[in-house]
Amino acid sequence: MTRRGPVFAPDDNAAAPARARPTARHKGGVSETAPHDSALRHVDGGAKYIDDMSEPAGCLHLALVTSEWAHARITGIDTAKALALDGVATVIAAGDIPGENDMAPVMPGEPLLPPEVAEYVGHPVAAVAAADFETARQAAKLVEVHGEPLQPVLDLDDAIAREHYLLAPIVFQRGDPGPALSEAPRRLQGGTRVGCQDHFYLETQVALAVPQEDDEMVVYSGTQHPTEVQHIVAHLLAVPHAAVQVEVRRMGGAFGGKESQASLVAGLAAVAAAKTGRPVKLRLDRDSDMLVTGKRHAFKLDWDVGFDDDGRILAVDMQLAGQCGWSVDLSPGVLSRALSHADNAYYYPHVRLTGLFCKTNTQSNTAFRGFGGPQGMLAAEAMLDAIARSLGKDPLEVRRLNLYAAPDRLLTPYHQTVEHFRIPEMIDQLVASSDYARRRAEIDRFNAGNDVIKRGLALAPVKFGISFNKPEMNQAGALVNVYTDGSVALNHGGTEMGQGVFVKVAQVVAEVFGIDLTAVRATATTTAKVPNTSPTAASSGSDLNGMAAKQAAETIRERMRAVAAEQLEADARAVTFAGNQAVAGNKTIGFGELAQACHQARVSLSSTGYYRTPKIHFDRETNRGRPFYYYAHGVAVSEVAIDTLTGEWKPLRTDILHDVGSSLNPGVDRGQIEGGFIQGLGWLTMEECVWDAEGRLLTHAPSTYKIPTARDVPRDLRIELLQNAPNEEATAFRSKAVGEPPLMLANSVWLALRDAVHACGPGGRAAALDAPATPEKILRAVEAMRP
Repeated sequence: MTRRGPVFAPDDNAAAPARARPTARHKGGVSETAPHDSALRHVDGGAKYIDDMSEPAGCLHLALVTSEWAHARITGIDTAKALALDGVATVIAAGDIPGENDMAPVMPGEPLLPPEVAEYVGHPVAAVAAADFETARQAAKLVEVHGEPLQPVLDLDDAIAREHYLLAPIVFQRGDPGPALSEAPRRLQGGTRVGCQDHFYLETQVALAVPQEDDEMVVYSGTQHPTEVQHIVAHLLAVPHAAVQVEVRRMGGAFGGKESQASLVAGLAAVAAAKTGRPVKLRLDRDSDMLVTGKRHAFKLDWDVGFDDDGRILAVDMQLAGQCGWSVDLSPGVLSRALSHADNAYYYPHVRLTGLFCKTNTQSNTAFRGFGGPQGMLAAEAMLDAIARSLGKDPLEVRRLNLYAAPDRLLTPYHQTVEHFRIPEMIDQLVASSDYARRRAEIDRFNAGNDVIKRGLALAPVKFGISFNKPEMNQAGALVNVYTDGSVALNHGGTEMGQGVFVKVAQVVAEVFGIDLTAVRATATTTAKVPNTSPTAASSGSDLNGMAAKQAAETIRERMRAVAAEQLEADARAVTFAGNQAVAGNKTIGFGELAQACHQARVSLSSTGYYRTPKIHFDRETNRGRPFYYYAHGVAVSEVAIDTLTGEWKPLRTDILHDVGSSLNPGVDRGQIEGGFIQGLGWLTMEECVWDAEGRLLTHAPSTYKIPTARDVPRDLRIELLQNAPNEEATAFRSKAVGEPPLMLANSVWLALRDAVHACGPGGRAAALDAPATPEKILRAVEAMRP
């Protein structure tokens, strides 16, 4: 079923005198809960994804040939049997790439197809193009890859021991932690580990490349970063950027997994299309997607902390070792963000944070919702928990004691001053609304009287920096066209992956024009309309693109205002736009009628808009500056119960208070908070990636990789948006980003599990529970805690 929204038709006589009409609020502007622009189509199956598109005549299908070794020198590729199969058009390998064989998003050295060395089990070394998908898959199995196995590094500990790094370590430092640690009244060393997480988007990686005349190429790519795909395809094909057009209407989920790694799929399709002169589609099945693509970085987190008898931190020396996999990919940004969130909401007077880029012969880990921030925050929360346990205090007490505070406890390890810090008041509000004190006492009594079932309760704050760590990525463009019936076409650089960026930006445009949301149509993201875009990542999609679209719409509105003033015989300064009309006093003119009048007056109804985030700067040599325009805040309290005989557990209740500024769309924001929290819960408790001794990923399908379901959601989940908390002025109607920060609210669940395990022992030390806290790990932690 297709639902069409109304447009505003001009009156029969556009030049007629304006008539007095009642004004009304337009529908679907900012701060209203408007449905996702594709909500109905998502439900009835009408939403078209790349694999739903009609295939062009002569379209070929691509299948991958992958390495069976974790590390090997390629000595030959025999394609004869594959090429002999009926329906096979060609096989592409490194030598078939006409341009530069590199798909690296940040630093060179990541070949699309390796010419000499395969770096992990599943590394694509060739691809077969055939008339249909099944033939391509069959032919791919017939390609014989010959290689000389090399010694791989498969384990994070092994990489650290060998100093097997992709890049030199990076360090954030403020003050002198060495002497401060030595002089601290108390000192504690410890650590924790957190594993990988697969993105498990519903739509796997996909691209369709269609050759055009004059060596041009149109690529339909499931990507969060159309511009990067455009650039990489152009380099691979040795053509100008302008010769490549990349388009994406929607993705079936991404979560960071389609920011850089979509380039592999699009690049292979484009190279095969250029070689054959025919359209080529590459879609990965679930197993291939999980075997080929990277995950969230696993981390080994170690700290040395000095503190006083109350638990106030005096100095921190922390090492965050990230498992990058075989290539650099986006690891510099991930490690940098992990370090910049290893403080979370807490002030460290003296601090040194060291990040290690550990290379292993596994999939190249990449962006994932939070982009390193969750791992850094987990280190902070585990450390605060350990301090509290060593002192016999409620961890909430120690957390409150160490929060950023005015006037002299506001400087981060990267030398940004924390502004508009709302966590203390939010903790007070949530402690009261969740009845924390009563429940804490009740749970303590319950645990004292029960040996088998133990309950846990924990509060966790979130302070998440909003902006790309790389300042030049904080810019966006938009194109807005108003048509003579009053309908509006909107295009911008943001990509829609289910998170609602299209509807939010459309609401911004509707608000500027004072028209119903149904009159604004968001069109597919394409490099042909808005060039040089940043990825839709870092929770910045609505911020950047909303502001660019707002500027474009305001430019058009000011042109229309001048025409409206003439039509309404009023001063232009008195003209406002609301209720689908331009209004001056008691005179009005319909928006569609005004658009027609503008056209007749030869006034342009099209404009581009551009936005660059203000105030931000960062020196990558000293790791100092202001990388974030503002912080998003959240607080969560979670209660769990564990079975100490089996390690099984249940989430009982979670209370969330989250700061979204002045929300553009409260319904969409609540959905993002709920979804992010549940995805974080999965990462911290059940989503476990397992490799065997040969480097083969064993958890590469839903049968072996467990993601959360409705049964894993807390039976009592309460979500509230912080009220009366507008954001900085240079954001879209003073809203705040909400894509990534809620994921880290799930830290409260992991901490509550540790609290329940802690109840199994005499106290004095923190539970040795790593993440994901699977039943096996919970059981081992319980046994370790018992006296």
